[in-house]
Amino acid sequence: MYSAYILYSEKDKKTYVGYSKDLENRLNLHNSGQVESTKYRRPLRLLYSEIFKTGKEAKEREQWWKSSGGRKELKILLKI
Repeated sequence: MYSAYILYSEKDKKTYVGYSKDLENRLNLHNSGQVESTKYRRPLRLLYSEIFKTGKEAKEREQWWKSSGGRKELKILLKI
């Protein structure tokens, strides 16, 4: 199973969108500074995740969340 996920940076108050086969491990990597794109944005907390059967589906959902339509829905969903 794969997950598309949205993280929130407590430092810069912005979101990060990604996907992973092992969400728990990936979140640990983000918060330990081992992911280049988020190492200076820690601490991060998981805001939202969705489960998919394939990596392709999760990647497509990640791309959608990064689109303008996805960002608009994210603001509504999270009330930010």
